[in-house]
Amino acid sequence: MDVRVPRLAEGVESATVANILVSEGGRIARDQVILELETEKAVGPIPSPAAGTVTKIHVKPGEEVAVGQVLISVAEEGAAEKAPKEKRQNQGKGEARAAARREAPQPEGGPGEEYRYESSSGLAPPASPSVVKIARELAIDLTRVKGSERGGRITLEDLRAYVEHLQRIAYAPRPALEKAEKPAPKGIDFSRWGPVEKKRLSSLRRTVGQRMHDSWSTIPHVTQFDEVDITDLLALRKKFAPGFEKKGTHLTLTPFVMKALVTALKKHPAFNSSLDEASAEVVFKGYYHFGVAVDTEAGLIVPVVRDVDKKGMWDLAAELNGLVEKTRQRKISLDELQGSSFTITNQGGIGGGHFTPIINKPDVGVLGLGRAALQPVLRKGKVQGRMMLPICLSYDHRVVDGADAVRFVNELVQALASFSEKELKR
Repeated sequence: MDVRVPRLAEGVESATVANILVSEGGRIARDQVILELETEKAVGPIPSPAAGTVTKIHVKPGEEVAVGQVLISVAEEGAAEKAPKEKRQNQGKGEARAAARREAPQPEGGPGEEYRYESSSGLAPPASPSVVKIARELAIDLTRVKGSERGGRITLEDLRAYVEHLQRIAYAPRPALEKAEKPAPKGIDFSRWGPVEKKRLSSLRRTVGQRMHDSWSTIPHVTQFDEVDITDLLALRKKFAPGFEKKGTHLTLTPFVMKALVTALKKHPAFNSSLDEASAEVVFKGYYHFGVAVDTEAGLIVPVVRDVDKKGMWDLAAELNGLVEKTRQRKISLDELQGSSFTITNQGGIGGGHFTPIINKPDVGVLGLGRAALQPVLRKGKVQGRMMLPICLSYDHRVVDGADAVRFVNELVQALASFSEKELKR
């Protein structure tokens, strides 16, 4: 039995082998995790569908694999004893049918791409659970497979014949080109000027880079800068932090910002939207799910805190701390990385100031936070030392204009500067 790369998530066609947790010759149990795959910033376990012995490992750590590719081969326990009598009885008949299909030309409605199963009831084509499972693992659309049994039922031999047909198409010789293709351009040989070391980009870094490039090249970014007086807010944090610690969580600046953002977004809903480019519609979201950028050893990962408007400060702080820890340990799931309506990125903890954050597409806006610093501020005719927080709002200029951004930032500044103590008692 071959264990293959399953369908991982919608739109995800490949992954990188992060860890191999078994060895050739070793015995494994059913549902035992045999390896871990890294995809879309998350690391997911792959369990064994059966107990047995690992006969061959086909991949290596760091290797990129595609959906349907073989990962390991397993000799199932008692496979020989449990072979069904029907299989032995029908083996010759099945082989004859398969041979006939291979030798005969493809008829209309055969395993070629021209066939399409259609049902007036909308049901899937008839097939056994094992055939459906194999087709799912190989990412094969069963409506393209012509069933040979009564009622169009698809057998394993039908599925195998269809796979062979696809392989013949894939490996058919290409016609010679009239002009030779241009060779791929070579990179710069930096070793001409001194010693170098090469390190392949990780799957995560390639994913982050591609998404940032897509966002930057397709969204007209504009960044609005401002500073917030958080002197009183920090005093509130200092007052309530010990109580949060006693209840088992750490109170940071981010939950304050998240609550203030909800206030500003409710008054300026365009910033809590997405642009549907296909229909040219702005989708206004009735939920407040905030992506929070987390700096990890592997790169930038953005888990999502959901329903911020419905949660108290303690719940927000506890959930945020838990998500950050899971993210840094690479235990975050794909679902926890999707569905944001707005994004926050904080460089203050490592000393950053003003910067221009890139929008986390398909969000419309991203708020960057810098490091708060004590500055002289004129208040009521007197110079006072106040803690000023630099903020940076990048927004999609296709959806909102500069005047909208100024009003939004003004609202956010006011919400942070006058943060209510009542929010901390909820």
